[in-house]
Amino acid sequence: MGTMGGDLFASGAESGAEGGTEGGAVVEFVYRPTVADFEEALRARALKTAAGRVQVLVMLLAVVVPAVIFVLVVDLAPLLSGLVPVLSAVVMIVALVRGMRTQARQMFSIVEPYGECRMVADERGAVSTGERVSFTTEWSVYSGYLETPRLFVLFGGERASGVAVLPKRGAQDPADVERLRGVLGRNLKRS
Repeated sequence: MGTMGGDLFASGAESGAEGGTEGGAVVEFVYRPTVADFEEALRARALKTAAGRVQVLVMLLAVVVPAVIFVLVVDLAPLLSGLVPVLSAVVMIVALVRGMRTQARQMFSIVEPYGECRMVADERGAVSTGERVSFTTEWSVYSGYLETPRLFVLFGGERASGVAVLPKRGAQDPADVERLRGVLGRNLKRS
C-alpha cells in the first residue's frame, strides 16, 4: 500500500534530519479499525477524563433532578418516591451506553472506507495512511491521550475535535507499544 508521501514526515527525510523516536527509529502500527475500538475509546473518555466524567454527571443530573422534583411535587407513595429517581438514573445509564455504541458505529462508518490503516510516528507527529486517504499531524494538534489495555486514544485539541484511535494490536513489533507510549508521553499530556 502506498503512503502518498507520508513517510517523509515520520522519517525526517523532508528536512534532512535523522528523524524518528529516541534512537532514530519510527514506530509503525498497521491495523483495520473496528467498532469495538471506538466503543472502548468513548467508554475510556467517559470514565478517565475530566470532560468525560463531567458530561456523564451532567446527563445524569439532567434526568435525576427533574425526577426528584416530580416526586416532591406529586404526592406518591413512599416506595414510588424512592423508586422514581433510581429508575430515572438506570434509564439514563442505559441511554448513555446505547448512545456511546451509536456514536462508535457512526465514527467507525467514517473510517471504514479507509480500510487497513498504517500509522508511522516519531517525535514530531504521525502520518496515517489508509487505502483511500493519507494525512500528517503534528502532536500539537492533540490535547492529550489516554491508554486502555487495547488502545491508545488521542484527543483533539483547540484546532481539531474528536479522537484518534490506535489499537495496540497494530504494533509491528511488541516493543513498538512501549516506544509509542514513550513518544506520546514526551509529546502529549496523559489523561
